[in-house]
Amino acid sequence: QVQLVESGGGLVQAGGSLRLSCAASGSTFLRTTNMGWYRQAPGKEREFVASLIWSGGSTIYQDSVKGRFTISRDNDKNTVYLQMNSLKPEDTAIYYCYRAGPGIYWGQGTQVTVSS
Repeated sequence: QVQLVESGGGLVQAGGSLRLSCAASGSTFLRTTNMGWYRQAPGKEREFVASLIWSGGSTIYQDSVKGRFTISRDNDKNTVYLQMNSLKPEDTAIYYCYRAGPGIYWGQGTQVTVSS
């Protein structure tokens, strides 16, 4: 089992920044293959945002967030971050952290609202 606890969402004006955190724990965490973020806007399907490959640390981003969002990790804290800069109203969504390995686990979601 893996538990994921997210934090860092909120309300920000367009052009602003937020940093999301996802703290992971659990007995199978050491077998993680990748962690990252999805988001779901009202009335839309959940979509991929960013991923970090655990072995090697390479990253993958959705095209619309490249150059604005950065995914990173703190190994000592078992935490993944999503630094979001130059936020746009279309980034408004609930952001979900996930962990893939033996099984896929999801966080509870954190709301990000970007006002114009």
